[in-house]
Amino acid sequence: MLKKIIGITSFALAACAMAQTPTRIVIAFPPGGPVDFVARILAEGLAKDLGTTVIVDNKPGGNGAISAQAVINAKPDGSTLWFTSAGAAAINPSLYQNLSYRMSDLAPVSLIVDNVEVLVTQPTNPANSVSDLVAASKQKKDPMPIASSGIGSMPHLAMELLVVNTGANLMHVPYKGAAPAIADVMGGQVVGFFGDIPGLIGNVKGGKLKPLGIAAPKRSHALPDVPTLEEQGIKGVESNNWYALFAPAKTPQAKIDELNAAVRKVLMSEPYRTRLVESGAEPRPSSPAELAAVVTADTAKWGKIIREKGIKDE
Repeated sequence: MLKKIIGITSFALAACAMAQTPTRIVIAFPPGGPVDFVARILAEGLAKDLGTTVIVDNKPGGNGAISAQAVINAKPDGSTLWFTSAGAAAINPSLYQNLSYRMSDLAPVSLIVDNVEVLVTQPTNPANSVSDLVAASKQKKDPMPIASSGIGSMPHLAMELLVVNTGANLMHVPYKGAAPAIADVMGGQVVGFFGDIPGLIGNVKGGKLKPLGIAAPKRSHALPDVPTLEEQGIKGVESNNWYALFAPAKTPQAKIDELNAAVRKVLMSEPYRTRLVESGAEPRPSSPAELAAVVTADTAKWGKIIREKGIKDE
């Protein structure tokens, strides 16, 4: 009887330990930024739905490679997940010749949010639309300087799409991150910047930046008075720096489905949805197959412009 009791107790303790194994959401960004903000809202919701501790593990560096590799090398049981922007998932494979990770080593779980690009300038700029800015650039002998958060970043590629589709006379000025680029737009050192709405909305609403156009098929709920580029007669510049969740490639489908259902519930529930919307992000739960299709399409789209423009990694 004593052995039976000990056996039952040991089994119960082991089951309890397994139930309490924390889930890690690994991201390639430091604490405090837009990606970290969304990841922490997601972690809070998933912890409640899955009944376990969910930790956001910040692993910046290597342009996403360090965080991706940490997930690829983890046990494929759904307890370690990669939360990334479109850059590391759909741009890096074409930008870096010797990328240390492959997207085929990761299994899609769900899209999380859309972060469409908006072109901003300083409030004193006479241009009131992207078409105004393009027209003004064509009147100048020297190209108009447009900032980005780095070579091959979404802001850089959005600018390149604008040049390709309008013939705008623009010069790319890469910065090491969005913050110094935005500061120099406000200071007038550069004319404009394409950026994610969540990273710009505070300065836009505060009157420090003027939005000229949304690079998306429809207007943003966060900036409903700002027309899309297509409304301004400019096509082919749609740029969406989405965030998504991935697991190690060999994670069982049943676990992927469980995680997907939990993500969907979080993104459609309060207060999580409202907090994301108020930040300027657009919640976008998807199936794993839908995420896989987005990755494939965007990898082809951004790879094409990278090759055509001869863009090389820093």
